[in-house]
Amino acid sequence: MVKVTFVKPEDNYMLNIKLSNGKSGIFNVKPYLNKGIFQELKNQEYFGLVKIAFGGVVWPNEQDFSADTIEFEMQH
Repeated sequence: MVKVTFVKPEDNYMLNIKLSNGKSGIFNVKPYLNKGIFQELKNQEYFGLVKIAFGGVVWPNEQDFSADTIEFEMQH
């Protein structure tokens, strides 16, 4: 099972990601920002609170992306 091993928030709602299978790239969160619980991520300060948990990435109020979603949509 692929897991996120590194995450760093970048400008313009991008996440710099490294995965346990050696892949790395940029995950664009912008397409999700107008959808339900993800709207809170529009706050840049809050967006910067991203961390790794359960193999994916999460924010304090339980917004999350799985490693599978990230790998599928990541720009290399």
